[in-house]
Amino acid sequence: MLESLLYPNTVAVIGASRSPGKVGHAVVVNLINSGYQGAIIPVNPQAGTVLGLPCYASLEAYGQPIDMAVIVVPPPAVKPALESAIRAGAKAVVVITAGFKEVGPEGAAMEQELVTLCTNAGVRLMGPNCLGVLNMHHRMNATFTASQPPVGGISVISQSGALCVAILDWAVKEKLGLGKVISIGNKADLNEADFLQALAEDPDTKVIASYLENIEDGNKFLQVAEEAAGIKPVVILKVGVTQAGAKAASSHTGSLAGADMAYGAAFKRAGVIRAENFEQLFDFARAFVAQPLPQGNRVCVITNAGGPGIMAADAAETIGLRMVSPAEEIRQRLREALPVAASVGNPVDVIGDADPDRYMAAFELVQQDKTIDGIIVLVTPQNMTQPLALAQRLSAAHQGTKPVLAAFMGGEEVSSATDHLMAAGIPNYPSPERAVSALKAMCDYSAWRNRPPRIVARFGVNRRRVDRVIQWHVRSGNKQVGEVEAKEILRAYDFNILAGQIARNADEAVEIAERIGYPVVLKICSPDIIHKSDFGGVRINLANAEQVRDAFDLMMVRIQRRAPSAHLRGAFVEKMGTRGREVILGMTRDPNFGPLLMFGLGGIFVEVMKDVTFYLAPITQDEAMQMLKGTRSYALLKGARGQAPVDLEAIARALQRISQLATDYPQIMELDINPFIVGPVGMRAYVADARMSLAGIGNQDHDEVSH
Repeated sequence: MLESLLYPNTVAVIGASRSPGKVGHAVVVNLINSGYQGAIIPVNPQAGTVLGLPCYASLEAYGQPIDMAVIVVPPPAVKPALESAIRAGAKAVVVITAGFKEVGPEGAAMEQELVTLCTNAGVRLMGPNCLGVLNMHHRMNATFTASQPPVGGISVISQSGALCVAILDWAVKEKLGLGKVISIGNKADLNEADFLQALAEDPDTKVIASYLENIEDGNKFLQVAEEAAGIKPVVILKVGVTQAGAKAASSHTGSLAGADMAYGAAFKRAGVIRAENFEQLFDFARAFVAQPLPQGNRVCVITNAGGPGIMAADAAETIGLRMVSPAEEIRQRLREALPVAASVGNPVDVIGDADPDRYMAAFELVQQDKTIDGIIVLVTPQNMTQPLALAQRLSAAHQGTKPVLAAFMGGEEVSSATDHLMAAGIPNYPSPERAVSALKAMCDYSAWRNRPPRIVARFGVNRRRVDRVIQWHVRSGNKQVGEVEAKEILRAYDFNILAGQIARNADEAVEIAERIGYPVVLKICSPDIIHKSDFGGVRINLANAEQVRDAFDLMMVRIQRRAPSAHLRGAFVEKMGTRGREVILGMTRDPNFGPLLMFGLGGIFVEVMKDVTFYLAPITQDEAMQMLKGTRSYALLKGARGQAPVDLEAIARALQRISQLATDYPQIMELDINPFIVGPVGMRAYVADARMSLAGIGNQDHDEVSH
């Protein structure tokens, strides 16, 4: 649990200073002012004392073992200081000093020297280029910021030291209790996964909140984060994941995925609650630390004003909470307790002249309702409201059986009430939307905690057939797996592949068409042309030999004119399939987290609306269905607005088979089945088109002819 770093009995400050304004002075001041009970050992050859403490020329001069060393000397002096700390028996070292890999190759080389020293000595290194570490439960502020927040159950991991400073100052103002604040800096040794693991095991930490810019080891992070989330809530604000930073990709899946989608899928798998901004990070954290988890997503809003009630209801429905009316028995008792003009639906509107008595009558009844999982109390400060009295009674009446969140809206008139609520453990938010968002985070985490065991199905497949195709591509030096070979791989994983064959000339095309039966589809077959339709390389519904012959000849002439350098293998003649709903299934291999599966509707839904979902492989049956439900167009698949419903189970099985293929063959980097045609139950879904790309083949692959 990194005891020497988080709970040290002895802290040496190498670079301690007598001069106010120096980092080495601030660290010693903060250790003293925080009430740290352990030994503080200032080290500076130029000072006899620092702030009344004896100062040593070196740790060797101190002559006793230490637990943790904080190094605040200039970059060239860091290595000798670290060597001294190691000789003194330090188990952990915090290097606050900047000027390492963040400044370039020379700094990176210096940083690696520090890592090597620590690794060889079995010492854990935090930083460099960090703020330090603060543990309020241990009364230890080993940072250079003086802010001392209240003691609480929220612990923070931040990749940004400056943000740590802002968090600490803000927490003081908001009276938000913090446990540990850990600035990880350059992560030369200890990284976010190490601290997640430590905080998961820390009894003083109830909620883990984190600001991250990148993740060092995706697989390790996934494992540690999932274990941590199984113990306590983990909320992460992840930045720096815009599409601008995504890698170039030729497939739909690869181009749509990007880093942000990968992180989102990883967090979903691990049970991490993702915050979209700084507000949400602590909105969610304070809800988790103060309130019990809901048992479901049924929420009831109590309000004294129609407008805020509508705002809450709109927000709840938009993000997937259920605004259910109280049970009939509760509604009847509400009618008896409230004025005739009051509403006993949801929101429960106690109307503008409600005093604390009326509010509490409604709250106590709703709190008893077993059909309600969470309550949001909205208050606008009207003449009869008495916000402070209401807050006092609300906190006293809260039974702790279901979460209660509040939005006392306003400023000065509600300030004393909101202070009381926060002190009493009822989170208050300035707007209905933020309260709703926090409750949704709690519902999502509760659902993840109560998820069924993850059982990943394994299907019987023909791996020899796949091996042959991949080996052929390795020998030929072509990383692009075109439609014909891609379908061969998918057939080995029991996908329905329509009858078809490559034709090298028009006569062969006609012979194949007559053998498999009309109507047929004709598609150009070239390793250099990925997007066939953009080149006029697809003809459908060819009903006789004449149409096939004409289509073949015309296609070859046109494509040779448009892409003269393309190598043409011929045309793929395929049986025309039954019409159905077009969907896209795909996979791209994220460098951090591995195979990332994609699902979406075809056509405009993927090209323009980008209505897709991503999950990390391997996936379960339930996760495959969640992929479908995660799209805005899921209702169309179910048969909304007169649309015929499709076989959802067929899509889910197909996604699971892609998941298995991606985990079986790490050399497959990208895969698109576009479109995958699915119809009603009873119609066998089939692959209309497919392509893949492989890794590890070198630079001998054909260049793509793009549009």
